Amino acid sequence: MASEALIFSGRVSYEPDDAGLTYREEGLLRPPGRPAMQAERRYLWRASGDDIEVRFEDERFFHTIPKGVYATATHDCVPDRYNVIYDFRSWPQWHSVWEVSGPRKDYRMLSMYRPERQSRWL
Repeated sequence: MASEALIFSGRVSYEPDDAGLTYREEGLLRPPGRPAMQAERRYLWRASGDDIEVRFEDERFFHTIPKGVYATATHDCVPDRYNVIYDFRSWPQWHSVWEVSGPRKDYRMLSMYRPERQSRWL
């Protein structure tokens, strides 16, 4: 039997800070059979050579996004493991796929990103 989808819809912003960008997502989390709730998460994106180093809001290392239009990364949160694929091939639209496994967690998460407004060159 397939499990019901947990859906989050909202907005992501990238705000300059002293060391790079603060990635902020906020929106509504809709668990199956339960009322929607507000959700928010922040990460710090830092240049690391040609790559992007992603840190939690408290500065702990999360993972590195290698340079390229298609990149993979792993984060071990013992005993669970997070594997991600970033796909920037359709920039400025892009997506990520997380496969999370371990004794405490077992799920797949697809995140789709697109600009709210597209710039037009005259």
